[in-house]
Amino acid sequence: MSIISIVQAAVAAAPPFDAEAATRAYLATLNGAARAKSDAYFEGGYWLPIWGALISILSYWVMLRFGWSAAWSAWSQKVVKWRWLQPALYSLPFGLIGGLMTLPWGIYTGFIREHQYGMSNQSAGEWAKELAIMTGVGVVLSAIFFVVIFAVIRKSPTRWWLWASVAIGALLSVMILIAPIFIEPLLNKYTPMADSPTRTEILRIAKAQQIPTNDVYVVDASKQTKRISANVSGLGPTIRIALNDNLLNRSNIHGIKAVMGHEMGHYKLYHIQKLLFYLTLMSLALFAILYRAVPRILARHGNRWGVREVSDPASAPLLFALIAILSVPGGILFNSIIRHHESEADAFGLEAAREPDGFAMTAMQLSEYRKIEPSAVEEFLFFDHPSGRTRVAMAMAWKAKHLAELTADQQAAMVMTTPPPPAPAPALAK
Repeated sequence: MSIISIVQAAVAAAPPFDAEAATRAYLATLNGAARAKSDAYFEGGYWLPIWGALISILSYWVMLRFGWSAAWSAWSQKVVKWRWLQPALYSLPFGLIGGLMTLPWGIYTGFIREHQYGMSNQSAGEWAKELAIMTGVGVVLSAIFFVVIFAVIRKSPTRWWLWASVAIGALLSVMILIAPIFIEPLLNKYTPMADSPTRTEILRIAKAQQIPTNDVYVVDASKQTKRISANVSGLGPTIRIALNDNLLNRSNIHGIKAVMGHEMGHYKLYHIQKLLFYLTLMSLALFAILYRAVPRILARHGNRWGVREVSDPASAPLLFALIAILSVPGGILFNSIIRHHESEADAFGLEAAREPDGFAMTAMQLSEYRKIEPSAVEEFLFFDHPSGRTRVAMAMAWKAKHLAELTADQQAAMVMTTPPPPAPAPALAK
């Protein structure tokens, strides 16, 4: 029995429309091995940030304990006489050797685990190629970051924590601005969507919401993953709304309209700009803590490490170790901010696209790799998006409230062109 048949049966059993019954009917379509796989995959991810932080902290400790960081700093001073450029040179061994030390963890989380759960479409060679590309991008960005941050520390020893947060906000703004043009195309192709009724509907919704766009972009994400997604990227003149080809191939016009309405919500509600503001505030708090903590730690252990001043790039492993520690509680706060934005975009998308069943269908597809019914504590701590149940319930509540405004097909269960079901879930990873 298809998902729509189940929903139709539930609606027929509880006339005229029971939002809770419809929600339960949608949730019941993910069960058995598929639901166990989704829960196992997502719950396993609860611990990945903690283990990742511990592995990073260990690598930074090695750099300090064995004098590598001090040696890299001394090397940069011999090679380059301009002090402002020395942090950029230091960042090369710091980033490359640090990356090699954490590479086994990256291979497990980014390649092995994704294949264990059937989420990746990449071969080892393809994955390694993309890793090499992003390593190159990271080398360039790290050099710029090190130059800016250590220049701020040198120029303002007592207020660097304040100016560093301003610098981070500026750097993030530039990154978001240029990413759609210079970074994202390094991994994927973004092509204008071909003329179709779906494209026409998306542009109609965009025009109704006064979004200045004449194009919808499709990204070839299927070469990397089985996930469906869409996104808003860029800032100002580079803002772009795109959907991936998995969504285009697995969904239908109703689901695609629902997702694109959601993405338009991010644009209309200024979520990118708000996120920049919140990240700047979070970096302000972070640097304030580092400003207090780092000199005290160096006073106790700096001579042993060969690091005596915060302004010395050799202090970078200590700075990053503390950032890794603070990233765990910071991640919970960041997740809450993102989850709030996503919920706002969900509500906007329902009003803009008016596709509650398309939205619910997409929420169920996303739940193939996100735990669908977490506890309230789990959702608060680990989810950066509302859970599947939360989203389906929102869609069905919206449908119940607006039932009289919908067409006859929408009132019954409008997603009549449901795409083929996904392939059977692979066996659970051990």
